[in-house]
Amino acid sequence: MTMQNPREVYGRTLVQLGRENPDIVVLDADLSKSTMTCYFEEAFPERFFEMGIAEANMTSFAAGLSLTGKIPFTNSFAVFAAGRAYDQIRQGICIPALNVKIVGSSAGLSDCGDGATHQSVEDLAIMRAIPNMTVLVPADGSETRKMTRAAAQHRGPVYIRINREDLPDVVPEDREFVIGEPYAVRDGSDCAVFACGLMVSRALEAAEELAGRGISARVVNVSTLKPVDEAALIALAEGTKAIVAAEEHSVIGGLGSLISEAFRGRKVPIARIGIQDQYGQSSRDYDELLKKYGLTSERIAAAVNGLLR
Repeated sequence: MTMQNPREVYGRTLVQLGRENPDIVVLDADLSKSTMTCYFEEAFPERFFEMGIAEANMTSFAAGLSLTGKIPFTNSFAVFAAGRAYDQIRQGICIPALNVKIVGSSAGLSDCGDGATHQSVEDLAIMRAIPNMTVLVPADGSETRKMTRAAAQHRGPVYIRINREDLPDVVPEDREFVIGEPYAVRDGSDCAVFACGLMVSRALEAAEELAGRGISARVVNVSTLKPVDEAALIALAEGTKAIVAAEEHSVIGGLGSLISEAFRGRKVPIARIGIQDQYGQSSRDYDELLKKYGLTSERIAAAVNGLLR
């Protein structure tokens, strides 16, 4: 299976967009070699703004740039992009619905070595709750490229959550990305597993494992967490007997909450795989950290088995 690093893909895509549209500008909070905006800085130094460790100032500066007709992409680790600059995002970008793109890198537990202070387990809940915000979570490098382009074309605030580690390609290369459109990456009839980000690949692994036991699992990539097409989500679970939501995020306020909201009042059992209302911790190995928090294909398969029983 082909592996790509979403940060690398994002950085290269920004450069391509910069060549196509002179209005695109990029801002970074002293992390350009990690967010990979260093590629844009090299290609277009006059359109790159190094703002230092000052996320709030960076966000307000981006709001001002958007008022001049520019399309600013702000960049930092997801925990800082969503947390430190919350007030500026809410007051300065989302209330006036300005055309600013906020990109949170090293999301979830993927900054495994730096521990709880650098791991964003609540950013999706924060961004979903802000009116006028579009919230996107790519499943792999291919979707990251398409999503970055879609964000640049979309008019209004966008938050993109990007993983730090290499991820397997799970989205067909010819699959067009459309904001707000969930879609099945594997068909199945017994249960539906709704996943986003890294957990899409884990859900596909779980579906393979379940197939060996005679259980047919449908896997749905929910790469847009807001706006939500609830009718499409319900249609994608049609005919199945159980639902699992899987995310590299707190079970509160993210994909699990979204799915529970969409299927409220319907008689279908739902299990939520995610981080159980706790912070992350440091680890030398990303996979070990994912196991610690139950973000594995085995945990998804076990949840499906439990619901179907």
